[in-house]
Amino acid sequence: MLLSLKGNFPPAILALADGTVFIGNSIGATGTTVGEVVFNTAITGYQEILTDPSYCQQIVTLTYPHIGNYGVNTEDVEADKVYAAGLIIKDLPLLASNFRQTETLSQYLVRENTVAIANIDTRKLTRLLRSKGAQNGAIVGLAQGQVVTQALIDEALAAAKAAPNMAGLDLAKVVSTKTSYEWTQTEWVLGTGYGKLESPQFHVVAYDYGVKLNILRMLAQRGCKVTVVPAQTPAADVLAMKPDGVFLSNGPGDPEPCDYAIAATRTIVDSGVPTFGICLGHQIMALAAGAKTFKMTNSHHGANHPVKDLDNGRVSITSQNHGFAVDMQSLPAHLRATHVSLFDGTLQGLAHKDKPAFCFQGHPEASPGPHDIAYLFDRFTDAMRAAKAA
Repeated sequence: MLLSLKGNFPPAILALADGTVFIGNSIGATGTTVGEVVFNTAITGYQEILTDPSYCQQIVTLTYPHIGNYGVNTEDVEADKVYAAGLIIKDLPLLASNFRQTETLSQYLVRENTVAIANIDTRKLTRLLRSKGAQNGAIVGLAQGQVVTQALIDEALAAAKAAPNMAGLDLAKVVSTKTSYEWTQTEWVLGTGYGKLESPQFHVVAYDYGVKLNILRMLAQRGCKVTVVPAQTPAADVLAMKPDGVFLSNGPGDPEPCDYAIAATRTIVDSGVPTFGICLGHQIMALAAGAKTFKMTNSHHGANHPVKDLDNGRVSITSQNHGFAVDMQSLPAHLRATHVSLFDGTLQGLAHKDKPAFCFQGHPEASPGPHDIAYLFDRFTDAMRAAKAA
């Protein structure tokens, strides 16, 4: 943002729980927001990131310096609203240009009542988070005419220190749908937009722990009529629908408190119904099988994470968004590791040895590769096809 035009945006304060304070400019809603501050290394996809329910109660720092240059549109959303608690960027370009644009990033943030700050040193912030780990913070977006005072800084620091710790938080039931619904929309195509499933081959019941819409679209694209159910739906209710497969979605928070999801997953996997989990769903499947999870010091958020498939040695560039991981050393004998991160060696995928159930930590519905890891959806449909033929 040009220095001469900073005056068009009122001041904003970012305070971290460790006492670090940044002063920048408010590019979103006026007010205060708190959450766990994390950094994401993706260059594009800020609208998808903001609307990902997995970012509930997290403030996202985007490490790429120029954010907002292609604006936002009505199609590139992963949910019906912004779920990120706030946004931190370096530069907001003064010109946003794209043939699909319907409004600017700043206009979108204001409309979605999302507090955001620009014009801070995001490199310094990222180094701090990298060395100390993710920590809680607060953004205070001031109104036009307001100035930063020590009292406001003190209030921001107090808000950051009072924010709840992500460990132990069950947020899946917070963001989940309240009622079941059917999904038949397929993937987006340039010139025609989203399609509609006409001839379903499979019926999939998807647990919504904070599901991203493109996951549902990719399932529908592969012939799956999807019934989306609330996070706390009992396994008996799902099995009564006689699905060809069950999907466990991504979502925010700590997987361990989700005892309802862990119990339901255990029953569903034991029944022999093909089951596929992503992100939080991966962690829940692991916990249901007797493995353990842990809070990561440096969480994974970005679109450039290399993951190795242990079955064939293939390396895929993946999108990641998680602060918890499955402890590979805790896997029971009936589970096997299928994927590992080439960044830090953490577990990225596992499968049951005796059941048609598998899961993946990253986000195969995102497209940084652009389609590197989408084969997991085909693996799921193959499992359902085999089960129907048996």
